[in-house]
Amino acid sequence: MTRHISFSRLHNFRDLGGCRTLDGRTVRRGRLYRSDALSKLSPAAGTDAERADWERYTALGIRTVIDLRYPREIAANGRVPEVPGQRWVNLSVEHRPYDQTVIDPAVDPWRHLADRYLEVAHDGAEELGQALDLIAAADEPLVFHCASGKDRTGLLAALVLVLLGVHEDDVAADFALTELARDRLLADWKAAHEGREPSWPGFGRAPETIMRLFLADLSAQFGSVQGYVTEHLGRDEELTTRLRKGLLS
Repeated sequence: MTRHISFSRLHNFRDLGGCRTLDGRTVRRGRLYRSDALSKLSPAAGTDAERADWERYTALGIRTVIDLRYPREIAANGRVPEVPGQRWVNLSVEHRPYDQTVIDPAVDPWRHLADRYLEVAHDGAEELGQALDLIAAADEPLVFHCASGKDRTGLLAALVLVLLGVHEDDVAADFALTELARDRLLADWKAAHEGREPSWPGFGRAPETIMRLFLADLSAQFGSVQGYVTEHLGRDEELTTRLRKGLLS
């Protein structure tokens, strides 16, 4: 299954709608999106493909953009272009920078990344809580993104889907859909780094194993994702109720 929406410059934009929950409901389509960096869009672009990208994006009617990147990433690469009536919020969830291109190939790569996700879940409690609040409050389409739409974005997507009642197998499968965008994301990285190759061969990969390890770790520490959200993020089950009311049909 793929829920990717085709763009020329965005490689990992997809609708979280369509996922089924354990109680037989469905995540609504056209309400919640995840993406790689929206700064790659341009309303003043010169090519037909770039103009088509902008028209396709604005046609989605997105009213809130949650940018999960570091402020330094935004300063270097820009942010989503302004759209009348669209709100942009920067919530930098990652507090301990690391470079995936130079991960030691000798370490277990999927265990290593799952450990980094757990760090983000702990360190970024304030920002992740705010992101969940925004998603729960939204009554119009919303998108959240980081640079590649894989790690920070994948973590937030997993929290939302689990709280909505989506089975862990489907949460892990959603995470792994980034594999379909990997070649294009890698090409972008090479273009930005003078054709260099990442020294870590797993760069840009998104196997289900990473997400399964992360969710298992979170449950081991807090009993469940809901336990994490309640105990560490300080949100009670009313947040989950609002998420389900707004995003399930």
